[in-house]
Amino acid sequence: MRAYFEIKNGTMVPSTAEEGNICVFSAPDDREKQQIIESLDIDPYDLDSALDPDEISRVEFAPDRVFMIWKQPKTATMEQQAIRFEVSSVGFYRTPGMLTMIIGENVLPFSAKEFQGVVSPDDVLLRYLFHTIRHYLGHLKAIKQITVELQSKIGASMENRYLLQMFDVSESLIYYLNAIEANGAALSKLRGRGERIGLSEDQIDFLDDTILENNQCTRQARIFSTVLSGLMDARGTIVNNNMNVLLKNLTIINVVFLPLNLIASIGGMSEYSMMTHGMNWTISYFLFSMFMVLIGWLTWVALIRYIDKGTNRRVNGAAGVRSVPRAEDTKSGFYLRSWFSRTFGSLLRRKSGPVLFGKIPSSKKC
Repeated sequence: MRAYFEIKNGTMVPSTAEEGNICVFSAPDDREKQQIIESLDIDPYDLDSALDPDEISRVEFAPDRVFMIWKQPKTATMEQQAIRFEVSSVGFYRTPGMLTMIIGENVLPFSAKEFQGVVSPDDVLLRYLFHTIRHYLGHLKAIKQITVELQSKIGASMENRYLLQMFDVSESLIYYLNAIEANGAALSKLRGRGERIGLSEDQIDFLDDTILENNQCTRQARIFSTVLSGLMDARGTIVNNNMNVLLKNLTIINVVFLPLNLIASIGGMSEYSMMTHGMNWTISYFLFSMFMVLIGWLTWVALIRYIDKGTNRRVNGAAGVRSVPRAEDTKSGFYLRSWFSRTFGSLLRRKSGPVLFGKIPSSKKC
């Protein structure tokens, strides 16, 4: 779409092609792109660069023209419950008494208060640059508010949804920082040629204020990016800790109900009571309980040996050793033997001969 504007009483009003001194091409199609190339006599590469969101900011000077690519923030979007802050490019083509703008979006911010009091196309150019920096600052405030809200949600969350949203915000902030720094380089270059391209003293002063505002915006974006990226690992740890607390609570509930389930299972064995009908129930259930303890203990011993065997095999395989140590030489086997000797030592201690995993040291007689 092509639109013409002219300056009347310090404001920009729509105009015609004959009277307008500001021409704006927003989201041009192929026909309009060809008109831009023919009317402005610019290279197709420069036109594509002005519409490329990945193009860096730059300024090119010629004897009678100035071509500038500027980075501006796009409107924030929501994609799959993730907020995206992106940047786009805008091209300025300045000739004596005429300013042509090439924008990839159908957004014209000429009604903002920054464009009040303009008297020339150069004023419109400088006010647009200043308005873009204010737009960046507004988005940085929004990013800070979103970050605070996501932090409060991450503190009570056990899933990665809010953490992934934080990653998206951090990535967008890096793109913002890169674009703002590139704009600062373009502003410095434009300031160095200000007198040569015909800028007035007031316009140069306004350009200096714009450079100062951009430096403050760069500093603020860098601080936000450093803080956000530096605490990302800590936020991931918070999510893992919340999950560990939940698993701990579930484990406590299982531990509470395990003995109750065991008692209910033993008490509800009608078939076992029928098979031991001729035996005293205290003896039959005592033997059954001892049998269960024995099965559980043997299962535990088998698991400990299997775990130690697999661990030693991996360690020895990495060291080139094929021998497998005894269970008493491993850490878990040592703890198992020590616990068993303290618990059942009075029943199973012998003066000679191994007990389970090795000899139990003889204790001194009292």
